[in-house]
Amino acid sequence: MSFSNPFAASASRPGYGEIVISLLPPATPVLKTLSYQYPLKLIAPDAIPLPDARNTDAPTLIHTVFLLTYGGGLVAGDTVHLNVTLDPTTKLILLTQGSTKIFKTPSRDVVSGQRTNVDFTLNAALCYLPDPVQPFEQSAFEQVQVYNLKESQGSMCVCDWVCEGRSARGEKWSFYKYTSKNEVWSVTKEGKKRLLLRDNLILDESGKVASSLVDRMDGLGVFGTIIIRGPLFESLGKYFMDEFQLLPRIGGRKWDTGTEEEELSLEEVQRLARQKQEASDGLVWSAASIRGFVLVKFGAKEVEGAKIWISHMLKSEGSVERSFGERALHCLK
Repeated sequence: MSFSNPFAASASRPGYGEIVISLLPPATPVLKTLSYQYPLKLIAPDAIPLPDARNTDAPTLIHTVFLLTYGGGLVAGDTVHLNVTLDPTTKLILLTQGSTKIFKTPSRDVVSGQRTNVDFTLNAALCYLPDPVQPFEQSAFEQVQVYNLKESQGSMCVCDWVCEGRSARGEKWSFYKYTSKNEVWSVTKEGKKRLLLRDNLILDESGKVASSLVDRMDGLGVFGTIIIRGPLFESLGKYFMDEFQLLPRIGGRKWDTGTEEEELSLEEVQRLARQKQEASDGLVWSAASIRGFVLVKFGAKEVEGAKIWISHMLKSEGSVERSFGERALHCLK
């Protein structure tokens, strides 16, 4: 005698996760869908109220989702897929609870991976500030993050960064390869897509170039990219561009120490203190405006130095905390 299963077959697949933020009338964002399967894990704490809720016509809650993997990282061959959909005017904070570790692989051909796809509808916003990826020695990892902006609308502040490995164990960029691709697409009502931005990072110790990877990193222990776009982060992008223009340039230093220094404003004092900290941490950075984006590249000797710099920049300008609250800066503590 055979028995039929009374339950419907599961539609979920190993390593796949989905997040859908919907809007209930008149202005209540809800976490409509939160699903995942091993090795991906998603945790959603209670939504937090909008820091500035004076405009009652706007959504008053912000949802947060922590991205985790069982064991704190990805073993050889593991791949996780995450799909995110943001309804009009909704906001989402994506975070991690620590660095994403990439464990050793038996062969450089056995690659771990992560695929993230985010669909923005009109005036939706994403703040994605994870901890850095930490590839262990002899690991291999490929990451692709795709952001689809409906009719070019939406706001995003995304940080994508990687560190040299377990520095306490002497690891210095000693993995097989690490690649990370970020793409931003504009999507029309008819579904046609147009590429707005593509940013690739390829760190490969394959021997195809004369110098080793550690030599090419020139003493950096962490390297990353910040992508900024949209009306919600317009002032943040401008802040990065303005501060980049004010960085000390060769030939721009005042060598006449005999003249009396002018009294500095509080903003100038804070800027000089930050630049002194940057020099101490071996931090270097640049910013460029490209097709409506502000693209920031940064590197530092250690992760802690990079965290101090990112935290100072975001807190000094204030847009992230005003629009998403202090929780959005969790990875910088």
